[in-house]
Amino acid sequence: MPSIKENIRDIAGVRIICSFISDIYRLSDMLKNHRDITVVEIKDYIKNPKPNGYKSLHMILQIPISMSDRVDNVYVELQIRTIAMDFWASLEHKIYYKYDKAVPVKLMEDLKEAAQSVSQLDEKMEAIHNEMKRFKARENEENGLNELVISDIGFNIPKAFLTQLLNFEE
Repeated sequence: MPSIKENIRDIAGVRIICSFISDIYRLSDMLKNHRDITVVEIKDYIKNPKPNGYKSLHMILQIPISMSDRVDNVYVELQIRTIAMDFWASLEHKIYYKYDKAVPVKLMEDLKEAAQSVSQLDEKMEAIHNEMKRFKARENEENGLNELVISDIGFNIPKAFLTQLLNFEE
């Protein structure tokens, strides 16, 4: 009989809530490139939503866990969603169980419509986020600033100072 450890892939589960859809894919890429993590499977319900409107990115990962005498690779199910996706999924979950999985058609239609609204909201928030980044870049350029990024934290440094620093000779 095959071991439970090899056949159950969601003994551990983690949900990460992001502000923007782009953050979801950025985080996914970081995990894919992590040397200690093995990506076993990805289900992209953002690009391919479920029929009821559910959206999220699901990843099955193998994560090394240090024991006292060995390192075991443990399966972890990771769900990555936006705040809006998580709100919708929480409501859908409550409704689904309140009606013992026999949800009235009208409620299902309303949930599907709400899922479309959530998707539009996520797209609008992403557009605002991108416009804000473009505005900040233009503002920095006008003020003679360059952004120096260290460990994903941006610092606005005067361009003249950076130029002097980079051209410094001992």
